Amino acid sequence: MGWVEAVVLGLVQGLTEFLPISSSAHLRVVGSVFGWDDPGAAFTAITQIGTELAVLLYFRHDIWSIIRTWVLSLRDKELRREPDARMGWLIIIGSVPIVVLGLLFQDAIETTFRDLRIIAIALVVFSLVLYFADRIGSKQRQLTDLTVRHGILYGLAQAAALVPGVSRSGGTITMGLFLGYSRAAAARYSFLLAIPAVLGSGFFQAYESLGSGIEWGPTIVATVIAFGVGLAVIAWLLRYLERGTFTPFVVYRVVLGLLLLAAVGAGLLTP
Repeated sequence: MGWVEAVVLGLVQGLTEFLPISSSAHLRVVGSVFGWDDPGAAFTAITQIGTELAVLLYFRHDIWSIIRTWVLSLRDKELRREPDARMGWLIIIGSVPIVVLGLLFQDAIETTFRDLRIIAIALVVFSLVLYFADRIGSKQRQLTDLTVRHGILYGLAQAAALVPGVSRSGGTITMGLFLGYSRAAAARYSFLLAIPAVLGSGFFQAYESLGSGIEWGPTIVATVIAFGVGLAVIAWLLRYLERGTFTPFVVYRVVLGLLLLAAVGAGLLTP
């Protein structure tokens, strides 16, 4: 991997990780369009560490309060009623599905699921699911309304993003909308829920890549760029969702998915 490729892919990762358009799909597609080799699931997972560090920085006060209250609640029964203590448990519960399914389907995630045809279909199909969720969701619930059942459902939706094209944020936000949460609340929980899974996956892939020939210099550069760009995108998206809808993202996903199918069908891109 060259330095220019690392910079471009770092920008792509930072721009797309938190938008409901699938960062893993974009890393795969951009590489194909420029004629680069597939950056691979390991590169994707490691660069996602950068974007998750942006989440840690942006939500640092919330995260510290959740961790502190959750830890103290293990001994203090009174604190178990606190929203932050409950949030800690809900993030743990919601992280279980993606951990289990990620380990079970690791080989397919790194090979079969990266087929451009599968990515294109996922982009189109799940964009329509997001559109309907945005249209029919009541958008009345806030994070204080989270339940264990909702946490599990959010977690299952996040696990669907193991298929590039679904989108981690898109999947969890869609589930939140179906459950009646506001756009901003669904996005906020999506960001918090992703922290254990993404950091765990990233550091696991980094460990597995030791001695495998991965080019660490460009990968680190891409990760740093993803961090800076991702931080700006988080701030923008949360402001946008106070009034905006997901329709622009839906349209973009459908157009991109159809263009991908056409390009593969015409032999312009190798699936």
